[in-house]
Amino acid sequence: MDLLLRHATLIDGTGAPARPAEVAVAEGRVAAVAEPGELVPAAGTEVVDLDGLVLAPGFIDVHTHYDAQILWDGDLTPSSWHGVTSVIMGNCGFGVAPTRPEHRDLIVRLLENVEGMSRDALDAGIDWCFHSFPEYLAALDARPKRLNVGAFIGHSPLRLFAVGGEERPATADELDTMRGLLREALDAGAIGFSTSRQPAHQGAYGRPVPSRFAEIDEIDSLASVLGEAGRGVLQVSIGPGLFVDQFSDLAVRHGIPVTWTALVTRSEKPGAALRTVARGAALPGEVYPQIACRPIVMQITMADPVPLAQIDEWKEALAIPREERPALYQDASWRDRARPATLTAWEHRWHKIDVEETGAHQDAVGVPLDELARRRGTTPFDLMLDLALSDTATTRFRVVLENDGDAEIGELLADRRTLLGLSDAGAHASQLCDACYSTHLLGHWVRERKALTLEDAVWRLTGHPHQAFRVADRGLVRPGFHADLVAFDPETVGAAPVERVHDQPGGADRLVVRSIGVEHVWVNGVATRRAGAEVAGVAPGRLLRA
Repeated sequence: MDLLLRHATLIDGTGAPARPAEVAVAEGRVAAVAEPGELVPAAGTEVVDLDGLVLAPGFIDVHTHYDAQILWDGDLTPSSWHGVTSVIMGNCGFGVAPTRPEHRDLIVRLLENVEGMSRDALDAGIDWCFHSFPEYLAALDARPKRLNVGAFIGHSPLRLFAVGGEERPATADELDTMRGLLREALDAGAIGFSTSRQPAHQGAYGRPVPSRFAEIDEIDSLASVLGEAGRGVLQVSIGPGLFVDQFSDLAVRHGIPVTWTALVTRSEKPGAALRTVARGAALPGEVYPQIACRPIVMQITMADPVPLAQIDEWKEALAIPREERPALYQDASWRDRARPATLTAWEHRWHKIDVEETGAHQDAVGVPLDELARRRGTTPFDLMLDLALSDTATTRFRVVLENDGDAEIGELLADRRTLLGLSDAGAHASQLCDACYSTHLLGHWVRERKALTLEDAVWRLTGHPHQAFRVADRGLVRPGFHADLVAFDPETVGAAPVERVHDQPGGADRLVVRSIGVEHVWVNGVATRRAGAEVAGVAPGRLLRA
């Protein structure tokens, strides 16, 4: 016995009621779970008195985009501050491998435009010590890591590798190449395969990401590789021709779990998300719609207008370098073309947009953009551009994109047919920070709103992703399972206010959120957090393999 955790209130991740317990750890795994006082420490055993704190399995975040950040930040912050002990990256068909040298710039530009990653950080932080996906996993395996990491192989880099930059369906030979590379990735340990048909996913130079040029038959053929291998998860970002009926069909025919993003609430469409859950649940197959427990709120600037990427005129903006975009925004002819489509597309959103950060327009801060435009006799579209162009600093607009129906979010969280995910940790770093989703769930939804029990919330963060993603021997406090554990105070746990820091390669900024009430964390039996403070210099994380 290396470690004995005493006087814990154990919530084991199964959904079972909390109970007093003590837990023994040996060689990085849970050795015993017993009634208080039953376990006797050996000489040299470290004994930690948890004094009634909740002891739970380490949280598993199934929807992150740390594919690049892990190459310069082995601590995987800020996820590691919030009780998360395992992350899955490579979601939505994106990633950095496999990548040919001649395609590296396209991959960087894709991640910049779609996932809001800083090009400066990507250029300075990715060392490109890999070419194939197995080489990428080997690089991750060799790197010191604070957390356990698993990775999907993404459809866009896979397709770019096999098809090149051509925007067309794949040939039979190219599809065979992709199938072979996918099998190779699964054999090396890929968690599965991810793809996107999401119309908002505009990549390098404002063009659709490569996966959007794939026919449905191509996605079906690649999904069949998972079925043939008997392992791996299919993750899909929804789009035309790929929704609940198709997910059911793929899951049943190939015998694979399918998870899709994103199931969100909209105040202008009350009940729609719950109706989608019911519709999908009536179909056969193992399909998990992913939900978020926080409103999807993003800070955007006119330098990076990614949320507007579905509108043709804004694709023009994304297709040119950042430094050329102000001139485009001043062009009256471009405004005349962009104005009608933008006003219509965001008609339901203008009242949920306001200025959050500015150097010159403090009188505009916090005022809904539609209201401010009425006061000034202009349109929200023109006002947004004019404020940004006339600012002495970067104007950052707070935009509520989705998930603004708070009551319906609570109902989705209470519905066990949905899977909690969608933190997007590692992406949109200067625009949002939802890596704190776990502590927000425990603080806001459990303690404050009482929308679900603490046991159900822990199951959502641990046992459920363990089941859906086949995360072996993690997600439960059970003898033989890896000792990924978190101890938190249920009376205080939560997320601190957002901060902007400049700690990325190339001097890039990002938003971070600290945790409150997360007292201890162990990853594979090694303490990474003690008494609310991070333990420096430890890297017990491992590569997760399907």
